[in-house]
Amino acid sequence: MTSPATPAAPSPAPARTESTTTVVVAFAANALIALAKTVAAVLTGAASMLAEAAHSWADTGNEVFLLVAQRRAARRPDRTHPLGYGREVYVWSLFAAIGLFAVGAGVSITHGVQELLDPEPAESFVIAYVVLGVSFLLEGVSFLQAWRQARSAATSREQDLWEHVLATSDPTVRAVFFEDAAALIGILIAAAGIGLHQVTGSAVPDAIGSILVGVLLAVVAGLLIDRNRRFLVGETGDPALQRAAVRALLAMPEVARVTQLRLEFVGARQLFLMGAVDLAGNLAEDDAARVLAAVERQVTEVPGVVGALLSLSEPEEPALVP
Repeated sequence: MTSPATPAAPSPAPARTESTTTVVVAFAANALIALAKTVAAVLTGAASMLAEAAHSWADTGNEVFLLVAQRRAARRPDRTHPLGYGREVYVWSLFAAIGLFAVGAGVSITHGVQELLDPEPAESFVIAYVVLGVSFLLEGVSFLQAWRQARSAATSREQDLWEHVLATSDPTVRAVFFEDAAALIGILIAAAGIGLHQVTGSAVPDAIGSILVGVLLAVVAGLLIDRNRRFLVGETGDPALQRAAVRALLAMPEVARVTQLRLEFVGARQLFLMGAVDLAGNLAEDDAARVLAAVERQVTEVPGVVGALLSLSEPEEPALVP
């Protein structure tokens, strides 16, 4: 079963290390950016710059949640959690997404509306442009790391990049990818708002820029919240994973047919397999029980499969086609 199943359930250890690297890079970049934007917001008084500062501080806090998620999800199985703590990664990633919505989107939209109602002049535009330019470069470095990791995983799964980022069971990669993409877009929006403020002398474009940044963050946060919710309540493996698992089981000499199969994610790149199989030969009950237990042990030896529960198929059940 080793070779056929490996593509369906990749080893989580190297990917977890790379995910941690991705989060650390994002944390360092966002912390520097948040500090610079805060100083620029104070000096310029630009609403879009304040929105971007709130955005970056929210992203920085989110990376802390994601690092906690990585650490807690990596704990070894024990008596109370025989499948491990993999789902912790979705809990803490959900907290991060809610924080992005509450802090990033909330502050940006609120301040933009306040600026529309009570506009204030901005100054020191050069400082704003310099900070936004440096921020764009730093965010680009972080985004490039997330993009490389996502592209490598997408290639191994024969998926396009966008499909993989949306479907991946690793919420840290998805969070950093979308947060950094939103940050790059947000910087462009803020630059446009500040530029129009400078040209027209009106604070309205700047305030609208702040609101647009907030709306962008709200959309990203909503997407991340929904994806983490789906995995928390039990997301099943996609059809490609199902077919690969069926092929792997049929490649075992002990298995004649597979009639039921369910793959459920219990963590980032961690699967629990449930199904029903028809064993080869006409085995006595005791022998069938031993063979079935041996098949389960072989299945759990596949990297990424943390548990397996198999039963015997009923004679009239149709076989699954790989």
